[in-house]
Amino acid sequence: MPTPAEITHLFTYHAPKGDQPERYASIRSAGGAFAALVAELTPVCPDQSVALRAIREAVMWANAAIACERCADE
Repeated sequence: MPTPAEITHLFTYHAPKGDQPERYASIRSAGGAFAALVAELTPVCPDQSVALRAIREAVMWANAAIACERCADE
């Protein structure tokens, strides 16, 4: 179970510092390239929507990992 301090950390704005902006951009770029490939090679259907949503989620979670500088469940 997370401590109150861990919950506060997770729900606090973390201003980018150091090389974080470049790391965010790299992850977004790779996610965008993968999403474009999925959109190009798959038919428009509910499965495609789920795949694109999952890529978007992966990018957001990866960026959250960078922002928080640790895993939420540690």
